[in-house]
This record gives sequence, C-alpha cells and structure tokens, in this order.
Amino acid sequence: MHWNDYFLDLFSRCVNRYRRGERDFETYYDDEDLEFLRTIGHRKREFFDFVEDFCDEDQPSPTTALLVASIRREYFHVVMGGEFAQPTVSADNIPTFGDHLEGIHYLPRILAKARAKLRGELDPDLMFGCGGDRKFLRENGGIHPADFLREVWKAGDDDAKIAAWIQG
Repeated sequence: MHWNDYFLDLFSRCVNRYRRGERDFETYYDDEDLEFLRTIGHRKREFFDFVEDFCDEDQPSPTTALLVASIRREYFHVVMGGEFAQPTVSADNIPTFGDHLEGIHYLPRILAKARAKLRGELDPDLMFGCGGDRKFLRENGGIHPADFLREVWKAGDDDAKIAAWIQG
C-alpha cells in the first residue's frame, strides 16, 4: 500500500471512531498506525486535529489533510532527514490574531504556524489549518493550505516574499 492510501484509510478509521463518540485520540492508533505516523513526520494529535475539524465542520477535507501531510512529509524527509524536532511554538510565543505584516492581518500568526508545521515544532494545542487559518486563506484569494505551506517552504525566512505572493 502506498503511504497516501494508508493515510486516507487511517483518516477514515479515525472519522468512524470520532462519529461513534470516541473522543480520546490516544486510543485511535495501533502500533502499525503509530509507525506510519512517524514515517510521515506526524504526531497523534496533529493527525487527530484534521479528523476532528472534518467531523465537526466538514473541513478540511480528507484530501486537503493528505495534501498538507504530503508537504510536511516531504520536508520531514528532505530537510530534516527524518528526524523529529520538539514542539517549540506555543500559544505563549506565537504572534497574536491582531498582528499584521505588510498590512495583512493574521499573516504573522499563520506564517509562524506554517513554519512550525513544516519543522514539526507546533505545540499540540495549536493547529495549522484551523478555522482561523482557513478563514485567512479563503479571504486572501482562496489559497489552499497545502499551497500556502509550499510557498512558505520556498520563501524560507523571507516574510516579504509571502506577503507579495498573497498580494500578487
């Protein structure tokens, strides 16, 4: 089975558990699932957040979750050599909802979350692709979360490149 098929199968299994009322994501995964998550650079909660939002809000779709995971997976293998980082970006040190860059409100926050998502440094209590992120992306040209992640990867630490891309 290809990793994308396993991802979608696991997503479906987790959706079924969630819809049955099982909310403790710690019980969702067997050893094979945990090894799979490790190979794509994901943590249990990170995966669950997409399942939960899909079940509660019907978005992001399973394929959107897969596309976001594919960028994280590629970054994890290409840039990080398959090594996990520890979460360092938390609610205590991330830009606020009101911060702006180049006149674009929320951009500093979503940039910090996207970079932390790529590096695997996002605290489990934060999510790249949450409702606020989706609203920002929708209102700024209907940007797909995976496209935003890829552009952030390409831009490196150059915030102005991302601002210009959004405004362009």
